[in-house]
Amino acid sequence: MIQLRSILKSADNSGAKKIRVILVHGGSKRRFGHIGDLITGSAIEVLPNGQVKKGEILKALIVRTRKEHRRSDGSYVRFDDNAAVVLENVKNKEPKGTRIFGPIPREIKQLGYSKIASQAQEVL
Repeated sequence: MIQLRSILKSADNSGAKKIRVILVHGGSKRRFGHIGDLITGSAIEVLPNGQVKKGEILKALIVRTRKEHRRSDGSYVRFDDNAAVVLENVKNKEPKGTRIFGPIPREIKQLGYSKIASQAQEVL
C-alpha cells in the first residue's frame, strides 16, 4: 500500500536510489498504490553520474510492496521492500534503466511491461 510521501527504493540502474511518491495515478480519490500501478515521484537520493538528477519529477511503476498481493488462484505474494522502476516513456512502457534488480512479480508482464520482466533477475 503505497501512498503520498511514501519512499520507494529504485529497482533499476537509472541513477535514482530513493523516490518519494507525489501522486498515485488513477483518479482524484485514489489513495493507495499496489503492484503494477503508476506513480509520479521525486528523486530524493541519486547516484552522482546517473541519468536522473536530484529533485527531478519522474514517472515510475510499482514492482514490489511489503503489503501482500492476492493472486487469482488464492495465493499471496509479498516482498521485503517497496520498490519501483523509473519509466522513460509511459505510453511505450519503456524503463529508463537497462537493468532491473531483485525479483519482479509476474503480474508486471501480464500488464504489458514485458521489457521490465525480461530484464529482471527473477520473475515470481
